[in-house]
Amino acid sequence: MIIDVHTHPIFYKAISEDTEILKYRKEQFGIFKQSPSPLESVLQEMDYNGIDRSILLPLDLTTQSGGWIVTNEDVKHIVDLAPERFIGFASVDPHRSDAAEILEYAFRDLGLQGLKLNPSKQKFYPQDDILKPIYELCLQYNRPILFHAGMSWEPDAPAKYSHPLNFEEVAIAYPDLRMCLAHFGWPWVHETVMLLLKYPNVFTDTSLLHMDNALDFYKQVFKTNMGPLWIERNLNDKVMFGTNSPRFKAKRLLPALKAMDFRPKTLGKILGGNAQVFLGERGNERPWLN
Repeated sequence: MIIDVHTHPIFYKAISEDTEILKYRKEQFGIFKQSPSPLESVLQEMDYNGIDRSILLPLDLTTQSGGWIVTNEDVKHIVDLAPERFIGFASVDPHRSDAAEILEYAFRDLGLQGLKLNPSKQKFYPQDDILKPIYELCLQYNRPILFHAGMSWEPDAPAKYSHPLNFEEVAIAYPDLRMCLAHFGWPWVHETVMLLLKYPNVFTDTSLLHMDNALDFYKQVFKTNMGPLWIERNLNDKVMFGTNSPRFKAKRLLPALKAMDFRPKTLGKILGGNAQVFLGERGNERPWLN
């Protein structure tokens, strides 16, 4: 089982008919050269790479730039087209006065299975009091949160909001809230590792920026910046496979990840097992107590 926990469906043709919306997405996400693809092509690419399911991520920028990169309803529409292949997450702009109502509708009525927040792009600190109703709804509905963490390629997205240490107070205050700090929090990898070690409810994913190629970058981060056995011995329950598609592609990240020579059991957890725990599909809300 391979689950890609970090996919942005901004170029899925089924939700890309409006040229103005597509232009807005490109400007806000910072990708300009790609074009919409039919769902059949998306599924064929997943099949080619052996990916069974992908988590689809929207983003609400209502108060920041007056729109959504992808809406919750867009995600619901794609999931309905291939429910066995896609897992839909919601988003909400925390600065909205109706943020709690928007999120509850997404969980209760749209059936979305988690929440995506980007502190840098949405301009909030994770420990801010405005997030409390959002975190409480995630607990009420047993939904995890995938946070952007670390550097963002997106324009107008200051990294100060997404420093991994900003999430520590959230991990302390909400120990039952499963949260993923995406991208290993790069470049603050050691700070991210500290949080993974210290807080059972914190996860990360492999959708790291690579400045040269994925293989060399994974070797640098996973074997040099980190001790060569840190993931194998200490973080094997905390790391999930994610691509950050369409910015990075599975056809490059998956071979690089497999070349790290993890034990088969560890690789299986990274590729899908840990995502099932994160999603609440396996174990209870606190599987580390079992």
